[in-house]
Amino acid sequence: LFETPAGFALFKVLDEGKLNKVEDLSKEFLAADSARKVVSLKAFSKFENTAEALEAATKLLESTPSKGLRKFLRAHCDGETVAVADSKLGNAIKEKLKIECVHNNAVMELMRGVRSQLTELISGLAAQDLAPMSLGLSHSLSRFKLKFSADKVDTMIVQAIGLLDDLDKELNTYAMRIREWYGWHFPELTKIVQDNILYAKTVKLMGDRANAAKLDFSEILLEEVETELKEAAVISMGTEVNDLDLTSLKELCDQVLSLAEYRAQLYDYLKSRMNTIAPNLTALVGELVGARLIAHGGSLMNLAKQPGSTVQILGAEKALFRALKTKHSTPKYGLIYHASLVGQAAPKHKGKISRSLAAKAALAIRCDALGDDQDNSMGLENRAKVKS
Repeated sequence: LFETPAGFALFKVLDEGKLNKVEDLSKEFLAADSARKVVSLKAFSKFENTAEALEAATKLLESTPSKGLRKFLRAHCDGETVAVADSKLGNAIKEKLKIECVHNNAVMELMRGVRSQLTELISGLAAQDLAPMSLGLSHSLSRFKLKFSADKVDTMIVQAIGLLDDLDKELNTYAMRIREWYGWHFPELTKIVQDNILYAKTVKLMGDRANAAKLDFSEILLEEVETELKEAAVISMGTEVNDLDLTSLKELCDQVLSLAEYRAQLYDYLKSRMNTIAPNLTALVGELVGARLIAHGGSLMNLAKQPGSTVQILGAEKALFRALKTKHSTPKYGLIYHASLVGQAAPKHKGKISRSLAAKAALAIRCDALGDDQDNSMGLENRAKVKS
């Protein structure tokens, strides 16, 4: 049995004695004439369309015969022994169709030989026709696998948490730039308004510090902070600033505020995805820590294969290998340190809490990746146990 992108081919072995000499078998397929003395085409079942080819190829990847292949074998292999390239497929054929199958080194060498002379052995199948068929089927198969692969669902989480971290870095850089730039004009404002987003909103609204007295900041700042700002604006030690500089500053403030708004939307999206894909892990360690663990592990399925001891120190690999190399004590926690349960614990108990939390998180991850239930009851229950 030989599978091609065009259909299934069944060859009859003319001289079974040659299969005993595996090392000489390849020489028989160097030329088309000698290949025809070893095998001859018995039957060929051509695929009617790409959908049928895709279904057959998908079934073959799972080592199960498709409906078309079963029908083809029943029609032509009654009482015969079929040589197959996949031993699992052979077992499935034997179990479902009661047809004897064989798979060994000689069969693999025979398949290799048939592949080299395929267009000569199957009449009507030219090389120029086979190449587009192979390419088309491979593209369809790739699209199908990508679309229906359960492992790919968490790719969105991996990308989202990566983007969230990048946005945090950019926001911090831009906000620091505003503080440094506007600090020349109104240095006292840095201590009065600590929050970066509120600082950007204040700078955008105020512009020149001379405007502070006549503006209302009640929508942005608390009453006592607003009073302090207005008092500081009168006696500020800063330099003068012109309108062109203020225009550039306000544009930078707009950038910061738009990035902050997008970050908030992205965080909401990440929360919803985490609660859908990994509800139990989210209940235990929170959305951000859970997403970082999944991103660090590569995927939810990869993370599910890790023991609790590995989950505990994910993110602290450098410290672990450095400790092993220098024979010092190994780290007690990695990314899991940022979980709220570890943060609430006393310093001397953080190691124990992180170990216990990692063990429960490993169970929660497996439940999310492999379980049928899509609620977070198991995560909430384990969180209560760790808390107590």
